[in-house]
Amino acid sequence: MRTGSRDEADTAAAIADGLGIAFVLHEARLERGPNLEAAARSARRALLPDDVATGHTLDDQAETVLVNLLRGAGSAGLAAMAPSTTKPLLALRRHETTALCEAAGIAVVVDPTNCDPAHVRNRIRHELLPLCSEIAGRDVAPLLARTASLCRDDDELLRQLSSSIDATDAVAVANEPVALARRALRDWLSVDGYPPPLAAIDRVVEVANGTRVACELPGGDRVARSSQRLRRIAHTGE
Repeated sequence: MRTGSRDEADTAAAIADGLGIAFVLHEARLERGPNLEAAARSARRALLPDDVATGHTLDDQAETVLVNLLRGAGSAGLAAMAPSTTKPLLALRRHETTALCEAAGIAVVVDPTNCDPAHVRNRIRHELLPLCSEIAGRDVAPLLARTASLCRDDDELLRQLSSSIDATDAVAVANEPVALARRALRDWLSVDGYPPPLAAIDRVVEVANGTRVACELPGGDRVARSSQRLRRIAHTGE
């Protein structure tokens, strides 16, 4: 996708060889298009094992909070990335990982696209976060990471409370607080882990409440209410 990526692969191979670790190179071919970054991200995920460890740091966590905030995300989005064995560096700062590599004699490779202002995350990294820190008079990255942790706790509570709700029971959904109703519907209507947008979920809430007869979901599926039950009707493409 960019000049120099082959050299970076060679650098990674040399680092692995120096550490006595096996190196495997995967290649994926993508079609150029408006969603190239998203397509590349999906391709990487498809090639790597589920338990692969990534190098996300606390700085990446802070950026993710702001990225999702600018998208209008709720608690699930603001919870950002959950600490796990697949994200072992999430409590470290980016400069700490660089210093550690330098101390260990490991070459540090900087992706030049991380400086491209065409990407929202890069503007958040190089412009918004420094401005926020300047206004606050302190480094806000740890504060944003703490916000993510608090939102994650809230999100987990909502998940537990909503797990017992039958999302196809229109009466049950209509009688629940809207935060729990949305969560139950979101879990029911998600496809491959991706829920419909908030506007679509709220339309389904209206169907449960009886203020709508039915509504469409992105992709053409419909949700209708019949005999106090909610049914998802698949789009036939006709």
